Amino acid sequence: MHMRPQPCQKPIVTTGQNLAAALRARLAPEHWPIRVETLPSDAVLVGGAVRDAVLGRLQERPDLDLVVSEGAISLGRRLAREQSGTCVVLDDRRDIARVVLAGWSIDLARRQGSDLAADLQRRDYTVNAMALPLAPGSPVVDPTGGLRHLRHRQLVTVAEANLLEDPLRLLRGLRLAAELEFSIESGTLQAIRRHAPRLGEVAGERVLTELEKLSAAQNGDSALALVCDLKLLEPWSVEPSLALPKQRLALKAARMHGLLDPELSTALPIARMAWLLAGPAAGRLKGSRRLQQRCELLRRWWEVLAGRSLGSLGENERLELHRQMEEDLPALVLNLAESDARRALVRWRDPNDVLFHPKPPLDGHRLQQILRLQPGPVLGQVLNHLMAERAFGRLPPDDIPAAIQAAEVWLRRRIPTA
Repeated sequence: MHMRPQPCQKPIVTTGQNLAAALRARLAPEHWPIRVETLPSDAVLVGGAVRDAVLGRLQERPDLDLVVSEGAISLGRRLAREQSGTCVVLDDRRDIARVVLAGWSIDLARRQGSDLAADLQRRDYTVNAMALPLAPGSPVVDPTGGLRHLRHRQLVTVAEANLLEDPLRLLRGLRLAAELEFSIESGTLQAIRRHAPRLGEVAGERVLTELEKLSAAQNGDSALALVCDLKLLEPWSVEPSLALPKQRLALKAARMHGLLDPELSTALPIARMAWLLAGPAAGRLKGSRRLQQRCELLRRWWEVLAGRSLGSLGENERLELHRQMEEDLPALVLNLAESDARRALVRWRDPNDVLFHPKPPLDGHRLQQILRLQPGPVLGQVLNHLMAERAFGRLPPDDIPAAIQAAEVWLRRRIPTA
């Protein structure tokens, strides 16, 4: 889960034929993994790639959504066969397929409605309802005013009824607004609020995917707060964490806590997901066991550290924290005072810091051989004892003889169990 880097292109501000030419130049179809001349003459590029090309947000390999008048699945199978790619049927009834070629994803769909304008009128938001015909000289098709809304940086639904054709579009609107840094038109926002309970009809996996994308947006913190305000996740019994103030989830706040860009790209998305989702909620959304555990642990330690410093913890608790939070410490420190967070990050960045990266001075297999121990609870207890001694400076980090001696002393002092 990473924050997506922002491309560095200027928006296209020209109009008419010049706009279409500028878009084709930026989209560079000659570099696509399929040749345009192998596509039907009526093929058009629609959706996100057109939108992002206008805004100057194109990724190196943008996802391509193509609409053809008929035979989308058969076209996908042919292209995959000819280019040694993979074709997956996404919707047999509506004739939609996806072709994966050389790291590119190309969706092919049969046109819905009597013509292209009718097809575009069925889409979710106007900024996604634009089409660029691939034939040179053809103008951009924009029946819903998407270009105007792009220039005003505003997200507007094509029609309220369109949102309900797939209620995931309710949440997707907030995600798009967060990624594009757009405002949401008041009527659109009211429609999303009005129909929020309908999100409960959507499969949990799809909802979770949108939330992960939203959390990775630079201003995903305010978007998640809006998700909660609109009660979009009420069907999933989501309870945001009160232990971590939501203001700490902002990009600026994270930087003030000392996180560097590589740390921000991973720490902020998981922190935002953990703030939003308790473990059970992540499970209801079909999140992986690993995601559930990371969210549970972050929320637990945020609660422990609320208003406290790392140094206020006892040894056992401190060691447990560093063992459980070694990977996600940059997300954890968002709930510390800025000075405490910065000190913690300096130590965490040092891979040789024996407290922030705790481990026993020797592994269990070697300890078994040397001390003639059997696998079991006693071996685990010895290893934990040595880890604590090393972490708190009572055992030299790389002094194996001293570690063996410390283990022998601990075993002699241990009270035998029945």
